[in-house]
Amino acid sequence: MPTALVTGASAGLGRAFAARLAATGYDVVLVARDATRLDEVAADLRHRFGCDTQVLAADLTARAGLSRVADRLVDEQQPIELLVNNAGNALRKPFLANDVADEERMLDLHVRAVLVLTHTALGPMSQRRSGGVINVSSVAGWVPQGTYSAHKAWVRVFSQAVAAQVASSGVRVMALAPGYVRTEFHERAGIRAEAIPGPAWLDAEDVVASALRAWERGRVVHVPSARYKAAASLLRNVPYETVHRLRTKGAR
Repeated sequence: MPTALVTGASAGLGRAFAARLAATGYDVVLVARDATRLDEVAADLRHRFGCDTQVLAADLTARAGLSRVADRLVDEQQPIELLVNNAGNALRKPFLANDVADEERMLDLHVRAVLVLTHTALGPMSQRRSGGVINVSSVAGWVPQGTYSAHKAWVRVFSQAVAAQVASSGVRVMALAPGYVRTEFHERAGIRAEAIPGPAWLDAEDVVASALRAWERGRVVHVPSARYKAAASLLRNVPYETVHRLRTKGAR
């Protein structure tokens, strides 16, 4: 069986990725900070799908934790066929209201960890001429509304650049850019989910199924759902000055 490594696998999109991959014949390596929750996910996947699961508790904002995950990615005895960089968080307050240490941790998680793990995984994959990486970006990456959006824009552009560089080796890299997904992500960030209209929400399982189909087809950037595809297309073509003017007017 091929093996996939999923970060942020204890809940939400990460857990949905792990379950979908296990159901389609992958063994899985589950990465997150909470070992207890990872053990619960691992037991559930073993029971439902009979797959081999490995739990790797690690804080990806800490160099020691990131190094442990990187070491697993280059294990020649148990090669990783698919890396899903899904781990993420958000800060509810505006940039200047946040402690800079919190901003740095979010940057480390969304940018440094994605860069390091993608680089680490692609080396062995390129040599084998198989495998790939899915990096979770966001539709928010097309909206200039804070460091979260800036990080997600970086993930998308980074993934596009790397995908072009490794395409000749048969390795695939894709950025997944969903909109609002029903997970505990927003609650953890202190964002009021009830303030977001119902039609804006996507189901995690649907997002993952759509993402894996797109990855198999060789897509480099994938926006799940027709409504978010339309939104992303609009945002890509609206002049920045217009977006800035609307956001500045709304903040008054």
